[in-house]
Amino acid sequence: MSAHDTALHRQLAALLRKHSGQQLMANRHWRVEMALKPVLRKHSIPDLAMLSGLLGEAGDQGLANECVEAMINNETCFFRDQANFALLTGPVLDHLREKRKSVRRLRIWSSACSSGQEPYSLAMHFAENPEKWLGWTIQIHATDVSTTALTQARAARYSQFEIQRGLPVMLMLKYFSQHGTDWQLQDAIRRKVNFSRHNLLDRAQGLGVFDLVLCRNMLMYLCDDNRKQVLENIADTLAPDGILMLGAAETVIGQTERLKASPEFRGFYERTSAARV
Repeated sequence: MSAHDTALHRQLAALLRKHSGQQLMANRHWRVEMALKPVLRKHSIPDLAMLSGLLGEAGDQGLANECVEAMINNETCFFRDQANFALLTGPVLDHLREKRKSVRRLRIWSSACSSGQEPYSLAMHFAENPEKWLGWTIQIHATDVSTTALTQARAARYSQFEIQRGLPVMLMLKYFSQHGTDWQLQDAIRRKVNFSRHNLLDRAQGLGVFDLVLCRNMLMYLCDDNRKQVLENIADTLAPDGILMLGAAETVIGQTERLKASPEFRGFYERTSAARV
């Protein structure tokens, strides 16, 4: 990598980190170039060198936002990490159901939801178990920092490739209709999820308190300081007896004193009594 390429990488990394908290690794440099190609084409920018100039101090803020949107990692799929998702929709939800049986109300936050497959997977799970959740109020709130991802999430329209990733055929046929090469989620499921834009680096004031928070496979892209900040922001929203689900390769250990591993469910976490510093 040339000195100019290194400087450009640092510039893009700083831009991404500032707006999303995600950390741009050097070994992802080639992926960034691919991600930015549509932006270059759209604005007739010949190369990354000129892009760098346009993004300089007091540069084009709209262009900067487009670059951030292009570089954000929006990797997701339906029923992602099936073993952990089965633990969530089985023992973990059963545990919360017992805890909330007196009020019959459950609030769930799918943070960093990307294009919506995670919260819609949950919505389909509840739809598949109507007798178990009869009389319950289930609120699923989903957020992401990417407006592009949220636009697709709200539309609930997916390509053949996206629909095949993790979604059982029976659920695809039951809850989706085909439109050309795309698949559209039925409105009855789509309306069960409320979407809004939120940066996890910001405190989640106004979102309320949640019984279950999902923040999966997002912390791995953050530096240590931002990881701690995100976890403490989540702890503020978690009910005293609520549960946090992280990705299989993620942990709160060594990151914050306000969350600890669940003694009952591997890969899940709960609040401690520690106060926010």
